Amino acid sequence: MKLKKIYQLTVASLVLVMASCVGDLDIVPKDPNLVTGKTVYNSPQAYKQGLAKLYALFILTGQQGPSGQPDVSGVDEGFSCFTRSMWNMEELTTDEAIWSYPNDAEGTISNLYFNTWLPSDGIPTALFGRLMASMVIINEYIRATGSSTDADLVRYRAEARFLRALGYYYGLNLYGSMPVVTEENLPGAFLPQQRTRAEIFEYVETELLAIYNDLGNPRFEYGRADKAAASMLLAKLYLNAAVFLAPTVPPQYVGRNFYNDVITELNKVIEGGYTLAPKYLNNFLADNHTSPEMIFTFNNDGAKSQAYDGVWVMIRGNCGNGGWGGLRTRSAFVDLFDSNPNDYRGIFAKEDKGQQRSITEPNNSTHGYGVFKFRNQKADGTTPANDVTGFIDTDFPLFRLADAYLMYAEAVLRGATNGSSATALTYVNALRNRTGDPAIGNITAGQLTLDFILDERGRELYWEGHRRTDLIRFGKFTGSAYIWDWKGGTPEGRSIPEHLKIFPIPAADLATNPTLVQNPGY
Repeated sequence: MKLKKIYQLTVASLVLVMASCVGDLDIVPKDPNLVTGKTVYNSPQAYKQGLAKLYALFILTGQQGPSGQPDVSGVDEGFSCFTRSMWNMEELTTDEAIWSYPNDAEGTISNLYFNTWLPSDGIPTALFGRLMASMVIINEYIRATGSSTDADLVRYRAEARFLRALGYYYGLNLYGSMPVVTEENLPGAFLPQQRTRAEIFEYVETELLAIYNDLGNPRFEYGRADKAAASMLLAKLYLNAAVFLAPTVPPQYVGRNFYNDVITELNKVIEGGYTLAPKYLNNFLADNHTSPEMIFTFNNDGAKSQAYDGVWVMIRGNCGNGGWGGLRTRSAFVDLFDSNPNDYRGIFAKEDKGQQRSITEPNNSTHGYGVFKFRNQKADGTTPANDVTGFIDTDFPLFRLADAYLMYAEAVLRGATNGSSATALTYVNALRNRTGDPAIGNITAGQLTLDFILDERGRELYWEGHRRTDLIRFGKFTGSAYIWDWKGGTPEGRSIPEHLKIFPIPAADLATNPTLVQNPGY
């Protein structure tokens, strides 16, 4: 992967270094076309514009939309999008999704939905490159704002550090170990050193705790990282600690009840003024920025921020709803809704839309129900004016209150001593009885089990980028504890090996950085 000469482009930090060397000499290049730190960050608004680029790293793909001048080259630009590749790795690898076109990603996308991926595969390689390139850009911004005590710049810097922690969270989740670079690693030619999964876990936790007080209060500005977003990310880190720190728990974590930490962080989130959207579907529409349960989103605008990102694919590439027939779900996932046919969250394109439930031909776009959950349509039924561009206004809900409620219940069931079973039951039943939707029905305390939580997370959060992580945490991803259709590449599904819980370090990165060590099993 070529990173578009990121190191050469980060001139702002070079200006800072020069300033420290020459004292009070005022050195300004005579070439008016040369961009430096003085010309980029010459006003408070410029710093906010720079911050916007950092957020864009997670939803857009380059310097112009929808393609051209990509941040990461050497791969189809659409697959270089963080949300799209993360979604593919979290969803196509599970019971929730399958893809129609095996030749995509240079013929390697089918390895995701057949659970046979290799170190040379395009999508895991693209996401790894996206993460590493994004960390470099974020580090430069942190360096540029690091010496200021201005209140706005302090907050901007904290948001940048949150985004960096978020990137490394996905790195440790998906790849286990990876190189870590920070603002302390000045631009130049060097081989980034690989850190273990436990080391990255500690780094992400330390960063989030350090920046918490500098972040804005919950809901201070839609789409920006705030204290609630930091608490949600910490809660996710702690909820998966048993996976992330396996097999040998570092000494500093021995005996720690991480589920208590989950409850502590989620209480902060829940106290942040969020409420459930009256209608479930309102979380996935073109005006979902009005939903009161959004905690942290990646924002789309069909006129101003165009990319072939994950939400665009879910909306434009659906099966059975007028799309170009790329995405469907699998019959094993549809089974989760069979016990309650009144569950309105199962938003499928079924036989009346030309789809069949079973998948006998994995590349046949009519095999498997389509999903019509994400839509470029407003809550009042109208279509956004920007729809004429072919792009969408629907934001990607990375964190929302429903997820916090289900995480709370799971932490209580797993042994949190500072949570309440009664509160957990109240939260779960609130999801099943939204005020603007037909009631699904309450469950009893006896029905609130870990198996129920896994299934309910599927019914509530499907296609939102959580399923692989959830299945791994519940021991249902690898092995034979849970078999879904086409798991492992066979129609009836089969057991898959344990090393598939994490993806390989890409072969291209191993070739360019000989200090990297491949994950076991690859």
